[in-house]
Amino acid sequence: VQLQASGGGLVQAGASLRLSCAASERTSSTYDMAWFRQAPGKEREFVAAITWSTRSTLYADSVKARFTISRDNAKNTVYLQMANLKSEDTAVYYCARLRMRYGGYLGRTDQDYNYWGQGTQVTVSS
Repeated sequence: VQLQASGGGLVQAGASLRLSCAASERTSSTYDMAWFRQAPGKEREFVAAITWSTRSTLYADSVKARFTISRDNAKNTVYLQMANLKSEDTAVYYCARLRMRYGGYLGRTDQDYNYWGQGTQVTVSS
């Protein structure tokens, strides 16, 4: 399984960006997916997750009401729409696929996921 993340870039505070994560296998549409991020000198942290059915989502408090996770299972792609970006959102963003098929429990830790994308850099200038 390969996850290809894209869409990062350099933006000013207050701007928006949309990240995409394309999965190489069609079966990825039956797995919960998530976005994590890692800022320089910090541990990787959970950002958002979505169940395979799209019925449920979960967000870190720091991004709630600003970020929206979604997916298009027909395209095997997960998105992270980021609005009102802040300098503290600067990080490498990773998409990840849950270990369990049809999991439906929106894991928040690294250990819940066993496939990871290569990361895409988001830099927000203040």
